[in-house]
Amino acid sequence: MESKKIFMAFFIMTILVSYAYPSSGQEDVDVEPLVNQGREFDTLDVISPASQDYNIYMLEIIPPKYKMYVETCMDKMEPIGKCGLYVIKEILTNEPVSRECCLKVVRAGKQCFIETNKLMFQFYQLKRFASQVSFKINEVWNRCSAEVESPSSSDDFTI
Repeated sequence: MESKKIFMAFFIMTILVSYAYPSSGQEDVDVEPLVNQGREFDTLDVISPASQDYNIYMLEIIPPKYKMYVETCMDKMEPIGKCGLYVIKEILTNEPVSRECCLKVVRAGKQCFIETNKLMFQFYQLKRFASQVSFKINEVWNRCSAEVESPSSSDDFTI
């Protein structure tokens, strides 16, 4: 039952990014977003029956050990909530996630973060970006881990 909840979270997140269009003529993938912010990203909540069938099949054929590993990773990031969507949005649009989301990401560890996102980009709505996001996933990790390690002015207080 727990795995159904996790995979429903995956579905909800992928539904929100279901019709993202890659930017045309990208020369520098590091700088240019894969998806334009605004309406192009905000209207990504439509999913077709065929893409839903693909996603269900993809989840069914994942090896059980890998599925358990990703579930454990998701548990480490609890409560990830909307931060999971924001991480995908940062990967696709270069819009940085908050420090709070970075804390949740870093808490799970780098390998968990990478594997969870690799799985997300196997879903039908995101698979067209799979070959382009590996670097961006690492870039988000590096930014988040640096942000978490650096002292924040909101963390400086005395009693």
